[in-house]
Amino acid sequence: MASHAIEAGRRGRMARVGHFLLHELREVLPPTIFFFLGFNLILFTKRLILADYLIQFAGFFIATMSALVVGKVVLVADKLPLLRRFDHQPLAAPILIKTVIYSLLVFVARLLEAFVHYAIEGGVIGHGGFIEHQLGIFSWHQFIAAQMWIFVLFLVYVTASEINTLFGDGELFKIFFTRRIPETKSTRRARIRLLVRLARLTEAHSIETLRDPHSAPHRKLVAILHDLAK
Repeated sequence: MASHAIEAGRRGRMARVGHFLLHELREVLPPTIFFFLGFNLILFTKRLILADYLIQFAGFFIATMSALVVGKVVLVADKLPLLRRFDHQPLAAPILIKTVIYSLLVFVARLLEAFVHYAIEGGVIGHGGFIEHQLGIFSWHQFIAAQMWIFVLFLVYVTASEINTLFGDGELFKIFFTRRIPETKSTRRARIRLLVRLARLTEAHSIETLRDPHSAPHRKLVAILHDLAK
C-alpha cells in the first residue's frame, strides 16, 4: 500500500513537472521563432548588400543563438511584477514600456553572454579586463544597428502580443488565418451585442435571481452564455 502511494506521488510530481515544462515551452517558443525569422531576415538582407562588393557574410548560428537569448529574456521578463502595472493603461503604454524593458534586458543578456565567452577564451577576470576588451572591439555603428533592430522587432512582437491578449488568446490567429473578413465583422458585432445584453441583464437582476434555475432571467443568462460560447 505504501509503495503504491509513493509511486502515485512520484507520478503526480512528474506530471506537474511535465505540465510546467510544457507551459514554459509554449511561452518561450513564440518570441524565439519570431526573432529567429527576424534576425535571419536582417542577415539575409545584409548578405545581399555585401554580395555586390564580393564580401561573404555568414551569421546563421549567431542569429539562432541571439533568438534563443531573446526567448529566454522574454520568459524571465514576463515574470516581473513591473510589467503587470501597465495592463490597464491605454494600449500604447504597455506596448512602449514592455518594448523598452525587453530591449534593455536583451542588452544586459548580450553583455553577460560576451563576458562568458571572454572568460572561456581565457580573458583576465577582474581589474577591468573585460571592460577594456569590450572597449577595444566596440563599434558604435554595430551597437546602434543591433539595438535599433532589436527595438523595432520587439515593438512589432509586443504590439501583436498585446492585441492578441486584448482579443482573447488565439483570436488574432483565427482572424488572420481561419476566418473570412465578412464572418469576422459579423462575429464581432454579434459578440458586442451579446455582451451588452449580458451587462444589462446583470444590472437589472440580482445574483440570487440569476442563480435561480427556474427564473426567466436565468434562462436568458444561459442563452447568452451559450451564444457567446459558439
